[in-house]
Amino acid sequence: MKTFVKRFGAIALASTLLAGSFGVAGSEATAQDQSESNGSQSGTETAQTDIQAPASASQPQVRFVATEVVQDIPEEAEIVETVAINAGSLRQLVTTVDTDVSLSREVMCLAQAVYFESRGEPLDGQLAVARVVVNRAESNVFPDDYCSVVTQRSQFSFVRGGHIPEPNRSSAAWDRAVAIARIAHRDQWESPVDDALYFHATHVRPRWANRMTTRAQIDNHIFYR
Repeated sequence: MKTFVKRFGAIALASTLLAGSFGVAGSEATAQDQSESNGSQSGTETAQTDIQAPASASQPQVRFVATEVVQDIPEEAEIVETVAINAGSLRQLVTTVDTDVSLSREVMCLAQAVYFESRGEPLDGQLAVARVVVNRAESNVFPDDYCSVVTQRSQFSFVRGGHIPEPNRSSAAWDRAVAIARIAHRDQWESPVDDALYFHATHVRPRWANRMTTRAQIDNHIFYR
């Protein structure tokens, strides 16, 4: 009697294990069928997206992209170059600068600031104005680019409603402003205003100037830090 019970228990255990094995196999088959079914339904959609090659130990995974990948190339005018300077004066350097090139938006804004704020000033004064704009863009107090510095509210009187007027591009004054802007942008000539961030005309005395340190006075402008 005891022997029969043991054998019956062993047979029952074997049956349970066998049924469990079929259950697992059945579940895996069902999952595979569902996966293949889903794959067939979305096959067109998958072909239109990324296709990945199978990874292996000997070869890196290759990823194919169905759409174009375009990398922007910065404008040449925006690239700050290191140029050998042999000019004996700022005036001589200005004559060597090509003013017929296509300017980037940033250098254009810088040239416009020079033109409208200081076209009647000597070259040193024009460079000082450009230097203030560059210094502001490089500081942590003002916007990070020339155009935003120039169009910042209540900073430059020639700006109207956030817009910079159109200069006379056929004038010699514009050519000089472009040359000065490119020189300042490339930091090709030292300016006596050093790290100045503010300036005003000599015929006015704004109250904010009392809190500033004077860097230099060039013709009709006084520059401060």
